[in-house]
Amino acid sequence: MSVLRWWSGLLVAFGLLIVLRFVLPLPFNNEIIIFAIYVMGCNFLLGRVGFISFGQPAYLAAGAYGAAFYLYYFGTNPYVGILVGIVAGLVVAALVGPLFVRLRSDYFALVNLALAVIIFFMMQKMLASVTFGDNGLELLTRMDSTPVLDITRPADFWIFAFLCCFGIWALYKYLDDSVFGACCLAAKANEDKLRFLGYSNYGIRLMAFVVANTTTAFAGALYAIHQGLVSPEMSSPARAADPVVVTILGGVGTLYGPLVGSIAFVGMKDLISKLVGHWELIVGFLLVFVMLAGERGIWGSLEPLLRRLVLRQGDPDKPAAPDAGAADAGVKAR
Repeated sequence: MSVLRWWSGLLVAFGLLIVLRFVLPLPFNNEIIIFAIYVMGCNFLLGRVGFISFGQPAYLAAGAYGAAFYLYYFGTNPYVGILVGIVAGLVVAALVGPLFVRLRSDYFALVNLALAVIIFFMMQKMLASVTFGDNGLELLTRMDSTPVLDITRPADFWIFAFLCCFGIWALYKYLDDSVFGACCLAAKANEDKLRFLGYSNYGIRLMAFVVANTTTAFAGALYAIHQGLVSPEMSSPARAADPVVVTILGGVGTLYGPLVGSIAFVGMKDLISKLVGHWELIVGFLLVFVMLAGERGIWGSLEPLLRRLVLRQGDPDKPAAPDAGAADAGVKAR
């Protein structure tokens, strides 16, 4: 029963994604999945470790250009290209992580933003002979068809991206329930107690940083395959706030917040932009409304209501379980 309960939320969430596949256009669905993976890394950093990062486009570009360089200059297998992109993101995160995680709060946010600016101008100007500057690297004719799932075709790519997304959410759900996830929260809430328990605050933060930004690089590699073009625009500082905004919009620290936030954000970008030129203004108003309504984002506000509804439907005669905090208070009183 506990195994079914562990998987039930994932199956329901991704079952809804399957429904969306047959309701919404295929490119829209592919973008939702990739953007959700992109936001997941930022969500883990902000929700679990307390690191707000405006440098996620740098790690997205590391994964995208890692895959693009392989496909344009060395090989033609898109699966290998994705693997190279993941490794490139892992290397970048492992190189800058030991320096960045020593910083706190505003300094961490700004140094990551500075990294995104550096990567942007390197790809646009300094390495223009390799990256072709703003023209970008065109990959559509550089990829061979692959057996079983030909991810050069949008329909097969959706299946592959969906399976990868499901695996990533299962991984992060496991991390949230593990000792490592608890240590990340402790590093965010009370470093002294974590140190007293014998854990290294620095080591926990570094591992979380590497895991989160490798996930972001994976999203970048998927973008390279899906779009067939990689340009410096994806690492533009103008887009640095997007993953943070979607994280807050969906619900900081919630497992399914990145999915819900990505659906809302991509939907507004694709649909509202056809009607309103400055669609970001609508996103800004929605973000302000969500924050004023409860500061828990869309999913953070809906989750308690849905859970209460499910419990009532499951056993209407059974009284609700007492709140954990109230139970602890009662034990202490006795």
